[in-house]
Amino acid sequence: MPQPHILMCSPKHFDIVYEINPWMSRQRRANPVLAMEQWRALEQMLLECGAKISLVAPQPDLPDLVFTANAAIVFQNTAVLAHFRHSQRQGEEQHFAARLGEAGFQVQTLPRTDLFFEGAGDALFCGDTLFAGYRMRSDALAHQLIGEMLGVRVLPLELIDPYYYHLDTCFCPLTPDAALIYPPAFDTYGRRVLRESISQLIEVLPEEARRFACNAVVVGRTVITNVGCPKLHASLRESGFEPRETPLEEFMKAGGSAKCLTLRLDGEDAANWKAGLS
Repeated sequence: MPQPHILMCSPKHFDIVYEINPWMSRQRRANPVLAMEQWRALEQMLLECGAKISLVAPQPDLPDLVFTANAAIVFQNTAVLAHFRHSQRQGEEQHFAARLGEAGFQVQTLPRTDLFFEGAGDALFCGDTLFAGYRMRSDALAHQLIGEMLGVRVLPLELIDPYYYHLDTCFCPLTPDAALIYPPAFDTYGRRVLRESISQLIEVLPEEARRFACNAVVVGRTVITNVGCPKLHASLRESGFEPRETPLEEFMKAGGSAKCLTLRLDGEDAANWKAGLS
């Protein structure tokens, strides 16, 4: 398998200056020193796992640029750029487009500007299927168009809990046939789709889902989460994975954790499975 290549953004300008999800409160601002320490600890852990880290430059007027997972969906040499639902984040699009272009990707946009799509926050491969969360931030039709653009199968999943507003807060592929899941975040149909499509689902308990247990970064058999997920870590070890934890509470204030802070430029492991490279 090729070296994992991850896009990140320094939290130099990260803060809670608006409220666009239930986690965010302007009365509970970020601690800039602690946020930088936590981000650097995650970066160091990823480097220890053998990942290559590339950076996008932070911007003073874009505090959520740090959440690079939302930039795009990357598949082989194509990056389909996000179009954010909230105006506060739409300024990120030009910076992500420029950086992905510099990295050598063919940057594409949705053919319709009235549709919203928030990158790998809402579109995650498990095997050769793209699982796509919709309702809160991304539109189901946008995902179908992306499936046509990339030539991949898409299974839409409706998200019903505003605290789990992106797919990557309640679902995390581990291998082509295994994933983490927080079932109450999905409607009945979505839960059935996941159970019928993925042979091994590791369910996360409510108290650990609130610690962003599903918002994990997977590098080979290593699964990196926020602190406070001991039961999930025990389940992962039983299944042959190596769980690691690092504190990310400052980013929880904005509704994000480990996965939100990373975008796999090698297209997530799934792109490599599709291309037959692993």
